[in-house]
Amino acid sequence: MPTKNFDAVVIGAGPGGYVAAIRLAQLGKKTALVEKEALGGVCLNWGCIPSKALIAAANLVEEIRGASDRGILTEAPRVDLDKLRAFKDATVKKLVSGVGQLEKGNGVEVVRGTARFVGRDAVEVRGADGGEPVRLEAGAFIVATGARPIELPGFPFDGKDVWSAKEAVNIPELPKRLVCIGGGVIGMELGTVYAKLGSQVTFVEALPQILTGVDPEAVRLVQKGIRQRGGTVLVNSKCEGFDRKDGALVVRANVDGKAQEIPCDKILVAVGFRPNSQGLGLEEIGVRIDAKGFPELDAQLRTSVPNVFVIGDLAGPPFLAHKGFKEGEIAAEVIAGMKSTRDWVAMPGAIFTDPEIGMVGLSEEEARKQGYDPIVGKFAYAALGRAIAIDHTEGFVKVVGDKQSKLLLGATMCGAEAADLVAEAALALEMGAYLEDVALTIHAHPTMSEAFNEACKAALGEAIHALNRPERPRRGEAGSAARA
Repeated sequence: MPTKNFDAVVIGAGPGGYVAAIRLAQLGKKTALVEKEALGGVCLNWGCIPSKALIAAANLVEEIRGASDRGILTEAPRVDLDKLRAFKDATVKKLVSGVGQLEKGNGVEVVRGTARFVGRDAVEVRGADGGEPVRLEAGAFIVATGARPIELPGFPFDGKDVWSAKEAVNIPELPKRLVCIGGGVIGMELGTVYAKLGSQVTFVEALPQILTGVDPEAVRLVQKGIRQRGGTVLVNSKCEGFDRKDGALVVRANVDGKAQEIPCDKILVAVGFRPNSQGLGLEEIGVRIDAKGFPELDAQLRTSVPNVFVIGDLAGPPFLAHKGFKEGEIAAEVIAGMKSTRDWVAMPGAIFTDPEIGMVGLSEEEARKQGYDPIVGKFAYAALGRAIAIDHTEGFVKVVGDKQSKLLLGATMCGAEAADLVAEAALALEMGAYLEDVALTIHAHPTMSEAFNEACKAALGEAIHALNRPERPRRGEAGSAARA
């Protein structure tokens, strides 16, 4: 078996892994990147990117349908699934190719195959084509093998009747009726795509609310949008199995304690992920793994074996590509001797439902639990000039601050472009901004970002384009001393 020597080896070329390899190379480390399938991992190939391509197309369909209200007259849009799939595939191919060029340009050696630790300083990589295995030796390893969809009992993924997200983004067909089991981010995003393209979608969620952890006011707007598209949301509901009757599928569910049958043509299961920690030889070399399958890590992403690091989804929730990006950089920098650590203030989240949701930092309830006396400022899209001009007035921006110091603690955006707007709030939190800092910052007009500015002003009792709540203290009154 041939042996190759490196300073560092990265296992898994998803968002965390491919970034880690690039950063290692930038820092002068001879690096190998091992991937058994496609560069970019789930995110680029079956997750973030293809789903957003489909979401953009579905949004365009709806825009065309409603264009007559703005004086744009056209025939009802028709969807060519083959061309839509080709557009999605081309988007993916372009980005995957770009990742390959970046790795090559930075001097990273990409090794195709499946890696397994055979010692603390070596892995064996066996090619998917049955070719000769290779041994890679290195002083440090970064494991970025991600997570895989959870398969529900009674709903085995077959790619035909029961889909995972991987099948759903390939849009093999447009079912007349779709049951989406799971009201989390992936289920709600993909289910909304199919609803916009014409499917009648029923969402089934076991918990009391879809999009657990999201501001209930934002959730209500998402549910309203689903109803407007002919969809249904069932909460406190569990699916127990399905049958085939008269050429269709019938999902057996328990809805609020009552048995219910839901007829459909396809079933999408999106109930979460479990880590890909098995089969890597981690435990054999001494890496401690918890009961849920996640390796135990310190603040620098180091496992119980000091030269082995874990990043991305394998490092635990939240399962976010941008979290993987950042962790890849951190692990690479630690290996290179830099004082890098997981020290971010807040991790933004973006949900591409309709309306979109962006959130970062603490909610009002979370702030109160952490000992703050929270104040809230809110600004509705219905009063926002840009939102009115583009005919997207459903939504709001809500900020949470500390009443005493006026420190900004968190923000929730719900509405058009919310996933982009949340970046400013994330930056503000990282910089330790106060509500006043945002309120005093001039925002271009007319833009969607003005809503964040107005929400911060509202929290201070100084909103211009909304009525102020009288209990809000003004700048310069009690509580502003800490800001000074």
